[in-house]
Amino acid sequence: MNATTKRTTTLVVVLVLIAAIIWYLESGKAGPGPSGVPVAVGAHSANFAANSVLYSKANEFVSPDGYINTPATTTLDTLINQQHRVVLVDFWTYSCINCMRTIPYLEAWYQKYKNYGFTIVGVHAPEFAFEKVLANVQAAVQKFGITYPVILDSNLYTWGAYHNQYWPAEYLIDTDGLVREHSIGEGNYEETESAIQKLLAERNQTLGLVAPIPTGFVDVTSTIQTASPETYFGFARNQYLGNGAQQTQGTQTLVAPALANAAPNTLYLGGMWNFGSEYAENISAHATITYHYSAKDVYLVASAAKDVTLTIYVDGKIITANKGADVDVQGQVHVQESRLYKLVEGATQAEHVIEIKVSSPGLDAYTFTFG
Repeated sequence: MNATTKRTTTLVVVLVLIAAIIWYLESGKAGPGPSGVPVAVGAHSANFAANSVLYSKANEFVSPDGYINTPATTTLDTLINQQHRVVLVDFWTYSCINCMRTIPYLEAWYQKYKNYGFTIVGVHAPEFAFEKVLANVQAAVQKFGITYPVILDSNLYTWGAYHNQYWPAEYLIDTDGLVREHSIGEGNYEETESAIQKLLAERNQTLGLVAPIPTGFVDVTSTIQTASPETYFGFARNQYLGNGAQQTQGTQTLVAPALANAAPNTLYLGGMWNFGSEYAENISAHATITYHYSAKDVYLVASAAKDVTLTIYVDGKIITANKGADVDVQGQVHVQESRLYKLVEGATQAEHVIEIKVSSPGLDAYTFTFG
């Protein structure tokens, strides 16, 4: 090694040490607060200095709007500093089909590892206004069988502190308060579970524990790939609207094409509809919704001030086989509660045209999602 190389190596080492010292001093200032500052950590692992250069510091939960399955005193600082837990922060919202398919994995991991120093905090970050209501989120948590802690981030303060942009999104945080793994969307389940096991083993080493960490992977239904995109009705994001003025607020009277002429992955409405930012509401009775999809399952996020009956047709016939869980024996769905309704449950992914006939005015249609 020549003199120049030695000087360069020494400079790099010094810079790394300075960065670690600055990070350590800054981390000692932190605590819960409205700005989403990093969490301060007391006892550090043996690899803290090296890891702190490679990984970012996790931010505290910022001004939660409610707590489910956990006391209102819950903070990330408490989970890490006082309980020395490995924490998986999951950003989700209850009408998101991708989130719903991830929940079984999250719940299985929580049950498998919660007695070994692991926990999950579901940060419920709403996409639509009705998802800000605590009672609605509580009902969804019960329906999905979620037993891990959930906090409400109705104003998206924690979402912003993490610079998050996706549902679902997972941030796996070690006992030093560092974000060691980050993933978005569905999939990579075995990779995430391997990372959980690794961080729990590191926790054991730091705390001097000898209890073995469970191995293997949870067995949950596999992810379904779909060809049809999530399709919004509200004018802010209705780029798939095929027979009206896109991204236009207000009332439009529309005529849907014949089923045979419905282009794939295109939304068609019939009748008089009032387009708001998040949803479209039918003003006229006997309105229609038509969509040529490629998927196995079809869901509609919707609500109504009073009961509105939808009759579901697939390929021009009232649905009989492959009915979704919310469709009755007459092929009808009664919409009032603000939630996701399952309309079609197919055996395999295939192309079909769904037509929905809306009996009376007052349906607030938010989005089609597919599984």
